[in-house]
Amino acid sequence: MTHPGPDAGDRVALACPSCAPSATTVHEVLKPGGHVTVRCTECGHVHKERYDPPEETDVDVVVSQGGESLTTTVDAPPSETVAVGEEFVVDTPEAIMQVRITAIELDGDQRVEEATIEDIETLWTRAVDNVRVNVTIHPNDGRRDESRSVSVSVPGDHEFTVGETAEFADEEFEITGIQVRGDAPEYRFEKLDHDGDVVFAKDVKRVYGRDVTSTAWSAW
Repeated sequence: MTHPGPDAGDRVALACPSCAPSATTVHEVLKPGGHVTVRCTECGHVHKERYDPPEETDVDVVVSQGGESLTTTVDAPPSETVAVGEEFVVDTPEAIMQVRITAIELDGDQRVEEATIEDIETLWTRAVDNVRVNVTIHPNDGRRDESRSVSVSVPGDHEFTVGETAEFADEEFEITGIQVRGDAPEYRFEKLDHDGDVVFAKDVKRVYGRDVTSTAWSAW
């Protein structure tokens, strides 16, 4: 469907007759209307242009966060191609969230890795701006049968680094390995265990660590 024109304060992509006549730059809308008055954010030039908003269509989006899920919709150009692993922003009544595509569902429950918006029935996603990370902590005396799991809440861009000591509330442990999520293809391996290996929290499936708070492990 075609959406109404932009409002004052909105930002649009237009050619600037002063600094980019054959390309586009970001412009701030000063006065809406059939011909909008805009200011180029690159050079400050103010001019009037006819602006036709791109055609967009609604897509259902399921967002998973912390074991719960919610459904919303986003608008996107029907010819735009999206793929599993890509991220975008959704505006829901609860919050504005950065999400990552985990699955793409077409009509008939068919799942694919990539598709154009006009063919998509539902985008399955998970929130990545704030995430909960599962951590398995082994006692430092080697008794793996007394290992335990904890969960920590961190920003999605928090870095976990193998070999470094992490502290969360009363938890303190040395990171010995990191298991990477399958929807984070930029990493070469599914598990990283060399000192200095870094993984963003939003890409972590599980962190493995060695307790450093005491030499005598106790479950109590």
